Amino acid sequence: MSDFVNLSVYKFTPLTGLTELRDHLRTVSHARGLRGTVLLSAEGINLFVAGTRPHIDAFVAELRAIPGLADLAPKESVSAEPPFNRMLVKIKKEIIAFGVPGIDPAHRPSPKLPARTLKQWLDEGRPVTLLDTRNDYEVRMGTFRGATIPHIDHFREFPDAVQRLPADLKDRPLVLFCTGGIRCEKAGPFMELAGFKHVHQLDGGILKYFEECGGAHFDGECFVFDRRVGVDPALRETQSVLCFNCQMPLTAAEQRDPRYVPDVSCPHCHVAP
Repeated sequence: MSDFVNLSVYKFTPLTGLTELRDHLRTVSHARGLRGTVLLSAEGINLFVAGTRPHIDAFVAELRAIPGLADLAPKESVSAEPPFNRMLVKIKKEIIAFGVPGIDPAHRPSPKLPARTLKQWLDEGRPVTLLDTRNDYEVRMGTFRGATIPHIDHFREFPDAVQRLPADLKDRPLVLFCTGGIRCEKAGPFMELAGFKHVHQLDGGILKYFEECGGAHFDGECFVFDRRVGVDPALRETQSVLCFNCQMPLTAAEQRDPRYVPDVSCPHCHVAP
């Protein structure tokens, strides 16, 4: 068994006393030797933290003691080394940057679709459109077969990308997905306000789907925002790396490209002489 538990969880719920809560979680996380990032805002909490099993369990207990967070349901994976360099606890305006006022996932969420239900729908060949809400550099690493790609570089561009989608999608069943589910918490209600009538979001995102369904109907791997870079459908770290120069994720195949020179360039930023 690997030594480090990688924990990810978010929850949209009204939080108050953010300064005191930040200071408390800083103290608790440092005392437990944890590494990662905790984002706090008036709309909720979003975190990615790694540590040994006893310390992670103690940290989750601390979180669940906070009003509004008793039902936290973290996702876990394991690794031989901690995927983060330091521990940060920050107060932000939003726990996932979107920039559209009036979107309130805590009180007006889109319906969530369990991972196993999505797999069943895809197994049956149901007429459903899968919409990947992630950035292009993430999508390149892997996505669901046949998914619609909005082609964005940052989640803040998603509202404009929605305006470019075919109008007939407004009447079709849609399933939105992202890495762990948090982006869809805002994308789903936004699309409903934009007139899309049958919107679902994949509960727990790709990582939960991998945990419960493996790689069925999915091609490639899932980009993650830590030193692992990518995980496969068994939630194991892949051989993908980030380009030192442009920070683009590179699969094992791309690292065999002659334009990839470690610490210098990759196929995405190489400049021909």
